[in-house]
Amino acid sequence: MSVRIAVSGAAGRMGRRTIELAMADPEVRVVAAVESRGHPWVGKHLADVARVAGSEVCVGDRLSPEDRVQVIVDFSTPEGAVERARDAANLGAALVTGTTGLSAEQLDELGEISGRIPMLRAANFSIGVNMLLKLAREAAEALGEAFEVEIVEVHHHGKADAPSGTALAIAEAVAEARGRSLEKNAVYGRKGRVGPRKPAEIGIHAVRMGDVVGEHTVYFAAAGERLMLGHVAASRDAFASGALRAAKWICGKPAGTYSMSDVLKS
Repeated sequence: MSVRIAVSGAAGRMGRRTIELAMADPEVRVVAAVESRGHPWVGKHLADVARVAGSEVCVGDRLSPEDRVQVIVDFSTPEGAVERARDAANLGAALVTGTTGLSAEQLDELGEISGRIPMLRAANFSIGVNMLLKLAREAAEALGEAFEVEIVEVHHHGKADAPSGTALAIAEAVAEARGRSLEKNAVYGRKGRVGPRKPAEIGIHAVRMGDVVGEHTVYFAAAGERLMLGHVAASRDAFASGALRAAKWICGKPAGTYSMSDVLKS
């Protein structure tokens, strides 16, 4: 039986592609699509605004109990992610969200709601990126303090937040592996007479240009050598298919906070 999903942020790049892939996946069924109030897509049929056919779903600005949603897949805004989490709690649904750029207060509220529903948060749903996270953590621990760490991410010129959630996740993995506080040791770009690089720094740099889907590179550098771990996303299918895989996995799970590593382990 197919998992009944709602896609939040339906008009965005990720929302549209998730809907398109879901429509071709017999294991899921798109029963609702949501956008912010006043968005020009609200009230329009999915077939009129996305490359889909065979669906009677219209884009709305709220979710209804009549939709019988089992999992909400969210690629919206920080405010939208919190609102969808509240919806999930009210509807008894699970939440899978890839929205980044949330404030500490918003993260706290999501944490509280995850005590009532199954919730999976991921900065990136790509299988390759999640392997990069694992390798970066292992390299940071194995190479030790002799190797300095710099992270560079590249995205399209329309990306709203910087650095990317994925770059921050990589930096956090490195910091944890070395027993450091990312908040105290992160350096976001450099300008002016900053002086010599401090040994514990974790450099994080954001590049915005063209239509780049997503590129992440982690550099480990010591005297005389440099190790580079990287991932390049050629299309958003890597993210959308991963989100659908997560939605199918989390359906029916107990309340709690989950990650893509939980999905990959299974």
